[in-house]
Amino acid sequence: MVSAFPLGVKLFEPTALGALRLSNRIVMAPLTRTRAGEHGIPNDLLVEHYAQRASLGMIITEGTWPVQEGRSYPGQPGIETDEQIAGWRRVADAVHERGGTIVMQLMHGGRVSHTDISQTPRIVGPSAVAAPGQTHLADGSKADMPVPHELTTDEVAEAVQGFVQAARNAIAAGIDGVEVHGANGYLVHEFMSSHSNTRTDQYGGSAENRARFAVEVVTAVAEAVGADRTGIRLSPEHGIQGVIEDDAADVRAVYSAIAEGLAPLDLAFIDVLHAEPAGDLVQHIRRTAGAPFVVNSGFSAMTTRDEAIAVIDEDVADAIAVGRPAIANPDLAERWEQDAELNEPRPELFYGATAEGYTDYPTLAEVRTSVA
Repeated sequence: MVSAFPLGVKLFEPTALGALRLSNRIVMAPLTRTRAGEHGIPNDLLVEHYAQRASLGMIITEGTWPVQEGRSYPGQPGIETDEQIAGWRRVADAVHERGGTIVMQLMHGGRVSHTDISQTPRIVGPSAVAAPGQTHLADGSKADMPVPHELTTDEVAEAVQGFVQAARNAIAAGIDGVEVHGANGYLVHEFMSSHSNTRTDQYGGSAENRARFAVEVVTAVAEAVGADRTGIRLSPEHGIQGVIEDDAADVRAVYSAIAEGLAPLDLAFIDVLHAEPAGDLVQHIRRTAGAPFVVNSGFSAMTTRDEAIAVIDEDVADAIAVGRPAIANPDLAERWEQDAELNEPRPELFYGATAEGYTDYPTLAEVRTSVA
């Protein structure tokens, strides 16, 4: 089929993902930035940061914990308390005032945490298997990842409802939709791998059983807030934080089961993080699930304008999620459309508590004014 768009133009044209309206096909990927303070309440910094990036087609927020027990990092925001909901309402209002669309990523960290971070009596996971390595505590020290409490079958159902209530809270705050975080080694992803999930009930063992939790969470969230406002992020073959996916046949079986389980829902989008978004596995997920598709090529190199254009022109996806370029360039869509120069990201400031490296990246107009 011949595209109705000249090459390179389609990236900058409006589109829709379910009920979500995008002014262009550039999506801000979910990016942990740890600026929400001790109590996880979105503050003036978060309001400004997201409002600055409202010209991107869609913003997916940083991973936001649905329940205190699911908090993974100091400074990570939540969507559980009235104060957190009110804080996110300020963010949503600011983004909407600038014509943007914003979706919240719901992230239960599972075993990737520590009780000193969550301030709860336990952390949880599909099995009593610790994540490898150490984590950073609020005081700057490091601690070994603890062995999590293995969720009982009843507690798995409670975890599903935690996502559901968080989704309702996000919509109540004026957020346009939600993305379930099913990637990067956190709770939903932990269920998918036999290395982190050694259960013998209906949530463990076979590929279909290990896919079950992801499907149940997304199905319940979609029923609560509308499938046309619901998405999921997946990261097949991204062995991270001990969620190892090194058996190609098993990976395909697990993600086929997830895609088949999601297909009847008519979701707003599926967001896949993978180094080869045009590859067979990723496109198999796309065909099987049948939902609008967002891709992100991963961490090895920063997404370029040329790559983004090619992804859309070659129908690899309906939209492309970008991380570091969106961190460093609040007006990335305009810069890419003009093929203009970019700010360089400052990785040493990605995680912190201040405006530095967060809201102080200049727009293109500010850069050109400063050198005029």
